[in-house]
Amino acid sequence: MNNRSIRKIIPAQRVNMGGHLLDQPLPTKLVNLIDPFMLIHHWDAFLETGKKQNELGVGPHPHRGFSPVTFIFEGSVRHQDSIGNTAVISEGGTQWMHAGNGIVHSERPGIDLVKNGGRQEFIQFWVNTPAKYKMEPPYYLPITANDTPVIKKEKAQIAVVSGIFESIKGPAKTYSPQTLLRIQADKGASLKIPLPKTFNSLIYILNGTLIINSEQSGAKDMIWFNNDGGVLEISATTSTRFIVLAGEPIGEPIASYGPFVMNTQSEIKEALFDFQNGKMGELKESFEDENNDSV
Repeated sequence: MNNRSIRKIIPAQRVNMGGHLLDQPLPTKLVNLIDPFMLIHHWDAFLETGKKQNELGVGPHPHRGFSPVTFIFEGSVRHQDSIGNTAVISEGGTQWMHAGNGIVHSERPGIDLVKNGGRQEFIQFWVNTPAKYKMEPPYYLPITANDTPVIKKEKAQIAVVSGIFESIKGPAKTYSPQTLLRIQADKGASLKIPLPKTFNSLIYILNGTLIINSEQSGAKDMIWFNNDGGVLEISATTSTRFIVLAGEPIGEPIASYGPFVMNTQSEIKEALFDFQNGKMGELKESFEDENNDSV
């Protein structure tokens, strides 16, 4: 199979999201959408001690019509939602949520990280859902590192979060065909990632350096590929962590507003109305204080 050529290498932009500074490679002025992937946020910060859990992270907010997915690389993320789920996922795990017809959730650091401080690093990306599934009931799946199958290569480890890669199936359920991988490559690693030719594909580098088709990319670069081959051929020149997001394009109209992703503006208005009238449920958060009090 031929190697895929690089369409564009896009450095992440530093953005302010509600007071949180993070790196955003998608969307940018260069590309608004790599269907079905709509947004990528890379959070990497050191949390100091001295604050309460309810002062950190992101409080209750709604979603409808897509899947916000979080890969945790360091630290932990505590998820709570309006359909009754509470879970803490740490390094190597994934918070997988399909918003469906509406859900309210929060994302806070786990209590150990709050108490002791430390580095918190994760990537959240948004995956669109085909119209026929947007109004299904929401669901949430906490995926630990132990739940995630890992393929061990010479000088590399490939964690399969979703889709089928080298006959290994990832645990997450998607509503369109996808291959979602998180990869740790040591210096000198050489990898070939076969993908269906119809899939749109990208790589995002957390840290380190990769050579792809004789072109070098580094930390916080997104590499966007053409659909002209069946293989991503990658070499690591330093120890490098990166993710591969590949998926069949949905090819439907998109209407989005804040946390809602639908197909028409009238559906966005309906989502706003439903949220304001409590149809997406209510989340009354609890917090793991030293005395196990709720706040």
